Amino acid sequence: MAERRLWRLTRRSLWQAVPTVVGIVLLNFFLLRLIPGDAVDVLAAESGSATAQTLARWREHFGLDLNLGQQLWAYLHHLLQLDLGLSPRFNLPVTELVFARLPNTLLLMLGALGTALLVGLAAGAAMATWVGRWPDRLISLVVLLMYSTPGFWVGLMAVVLFSVHLGWLPSDGIATLGQDLQGSAWLLDRVKHALLPIFTLATFYIALYARLTRAAMLDVQRQDFVRTARAKGLHPARVALRHILRNALLPVTTLAGLHFAALFGGAAVTETLFGWPGLGRLTLEAVMSRDFNLLLGILLLSSMLVVVLNIAVDLLQAWLDPRIQPD
Repeated sequence: MAERRLWRLTRRSLWQAVPTVVGIVLLNFFLLRLIPGDAVDVLAAESGSATAQTLARWREHFGLDLNLGQQLWAYLHHLLQLDLGLSPRFNLPVTELVFARLPNTLLLMLGALGTALLVGLAAGAAMATWVGRWPDRLISLVVLLMYSTPGFWVGLMAVVLFSVHLGWLPSDGIATLGQDLQGSAWLLDRVKHALLPIFTLATFYIALYARLTRAAMLDVQRQDFVRTARAKGLHPARVALRHILRNALLPVTTLAGLHFAALFGGAAVTETLFGWPGLGRLTLEAVMSRDFNLLLGILLLSSMLVVVLNIAVDLLQAWLDPRIQPD
């Protein structure tokens, strides 16, 4: 019965995702075409000089000489063939550029989101358990500082402390250059490079999830089913985990799905700060060079990831709360 309910919910979510993806494709295309200029203008400015014939050949090569309707038709035709086009800036297929950077960004974003959820839930549960006492006040103070401090400042201070003064962690890149590491040494090197960017990106969300978990758990503690569970003589830890925390996860997981999209914006700043070769830095380069094909590919892929994650969040909530039924 539960499996059938989850399958109906999955099927409904997938059908709802289809018009969403179509709308994203069309909206991104038309919004980017409202920006004046194109990649050929940027390339000509960087080269220092270019004749009108040269500019015309470049625009014809990249399909920029077509009118808006023809460009849309060509884009949709290539998209149906899973072809995102050619990047004028890099003169490489957009698919190749995006998928070369995608694993790095996913590592950063999923690591930050997972860290924020684990630490935030633990901190929120601790505050709710010792509400009004010194652990609650101390954690609340730390959470307030994390919430109010800009992410780029957290990253800079982390570099100063852990890289410059203590020398524990590297401050730039995704791996140590000039070393052919294998096995556990390779993994340890990657983890050390990822720790500071993940911590910087997760700081704000740790504070947010901690405050939300605390408020949700305090609200659930006043419900009748919690009083009934305690009256039955269940162990306090089981009541806290199986009854209170499980129901408090619903608003937290809802926000986590929404925040996955916001992490792309934070990833651009964090990747630039730490020299992390991900989609965030690639997006900034595409914006500066007006590489619309590359921007469309990045926006489409990021939107698809957000849609997939929100479907996963819907399924997780249906598993946490059996009362959620598909329409």
